[in-house]
Amino acid sequence: MKRETGWIFLLVLILTVTVSGQEVTWERLINSDREPQNWLSYGGNYSAHRFSSLDQINRGNVGQLAPAWIFQTGELRGGLNATPIVADGVMYLMGPMNRIFALNAATGEVLWRYYYKLPNLPFPYQVGSRGLAIGHGRVYFGTIDNHVVALEAKTGRELWQIEVEDVRQCGCNITSAPLIVRDKVVVGVTGGEHAHRGYLNAFDAATGRHLWRFYTIPAPGEPGSETWDPRMLKYGGAPTWLVGSYDPELNLLYWGVGNPSSDFYDEYRKGDNLYSNSIVALDPDTGRLKWHYQEVPHDMYDFDSAYECVLIDYEKPAEKGGGKQKLLVHANKGGYTWVLDRVTGKYLNAYPHVDLLTWLKGVDAKGRPVGMQPVPADKETYVCPSAAGGRNWDHSTYSPRTRLWYNIGWEICNVIKPQKMEPKEGQPLFGGSMTFVAPQGKPATGHIDGYDPLTGERKWRYETRYLNVASLLSTGGDLIFSGDVMGEAFALDATSGKKLWAFNAGASVTGSPVTYAVNGRQYVAVPTGMGSLVGGLTPVIWPEAEKSFPEKASTLVVFALPQK
Repeated sequence: MKRETGWIFLLVLILTVTVSGQEVTWERLINSDREPQNWLSYGGNYSAHRFSSLDQINRGNVGQLAPAWIFQTGELRGGLNATPIVADGVMYLMGPMNRIFALNAATGEVLWRYYYKLPNLPFPYQVGSRGLAIGHGRVYFGTIDNHVVALEAKTGRELWQIEVEDVRQCGCNITSAPLIVRDKVVVGVTGGEHAHRGYLNAFDAATGRHLWRFYTIPAPGEPGSETWDPRMLKYGGAPTWLVGSYDPELNLLYWGVGNPSSDFYDEYRKGDNLYSNSIVALDPDTGRLKWHYQEVPHDMYDFDSAYECVLIDYEKPAEKGGGKQKLLVHANKGGYTWVLDRVTGKYLNAYPHVDLLTWLKGVDAKGRPVGMQPVPADKETYVCPSAAGGRNWDHSTYSPRTRLWYNIGWEICNVIKPQKMEPKEGQPLFGGSMTFVAPQGKPATGHIDGYDPLTGERKWRYETRYLNVASLLSTGGDLIFSGDVMGEAFALDATSGKKLWAFNAGASVTGSPVTYAVNGRQYVAVPTGMGSLVGGLTPVIWPEAEKSFPEKASTLVVFALPQK
């Protein structure tokens, strides 16, 4: 073991002794980088870096990584897409159908389990979930029937449960983790393919009392309402279906907003359709809008801006004046990445993260797309990337060691056929159909790329035969962990992109790997089991794999180095 590795793990042991058994407070959450042995929030920290400084597993020994324990949730529907949360040797895991488990993070032993009682209803979107949140001695999660629930972290006892909106009326639900901001639990919502008005909600962490709601579509007469046909102000979608970020110095909450509905048919929504396809910066105390930036005005392609907002303190090179910039780096579903000043929302740069782009010719000096491809209502239109995205919900990662931002790219196209639909509250409002097509007659492929986060200069690319639907994880061992839909978990060299390790996990890797340590031993946890997204792509894009596609699982595979 190298000297620097020894010091890091000595620090981990000291921290473990110091915080073990203590409540996960707001102070700990916002300073989670000081506790590399834990993984306390969805994005790893509140800047959404998905980085851990742990380095016991590194480029020199990752080839020895082997399974340490395996846990099955007992429910196959929806797969395992969740981010495990780890605090002081306890792992909190959300399985499909809103099953919650507390596990011994070193052995996989079940400490308690809680099965949310779902009604016998058809649910919109998916029956899996991307995770939960912990804090204030509680476990918080949203449900696929649109409730928010708090459990006691030590026992799994339900403390409160709040219905956000009747799922039968809104056609919306909660499929991603909440974000705790001080004494509030902030929760997004789906609904971009239904006649629904999107929003973001905040609840009191102790009682569940509703504190504020930010609507992502302005009310009549409010700024931005003029960018909609008045008929769609109540039904225009703009969901908040993933997880936001938070800057404590600025006290700003950042959240990505999804597409307008109807997705492909626009007779009822002429205009830019604010705040769909936007990043919004909110005051977390009140929910009031501080600034917004729209990436895709008048979206006709289903190109959400709902993905993670990565907050990076960027060191400018001396030859360019030096100094720090507070960046917000954001990958859009349409295959472009936007870079903003996160203090003001000012546009700084934009660059593509896919090769196949037909929907725009570029961006202007203010970052607004130019040469956007029309989608006529009376014919089919070929668009790249597809409505599945130039990537989807799988999370990027930023390493402060390499100062590179690592992102995923999908090379896949589709044919869009608009269809007129009358909006009816809570009912589907997709506005047409799409057919996935392999680009240029070749199988769809993916890649993982390392970028300078501000300039977009690509440092390396790792080509994947299949679309990479798993999130990325970077570590102090200069590794990037991820996995593919054919069930291979793998690790790349963070400086070169070279594959250093792979393991057949037995089922599609479509969740979010994390790393943590217990008693000085580092683990890497990899969720397996396909969600709804790629299952729909499989027959078209990978016909040779249709019979053998390893999607049916909901299993967590946890790896570690062999003990001496």
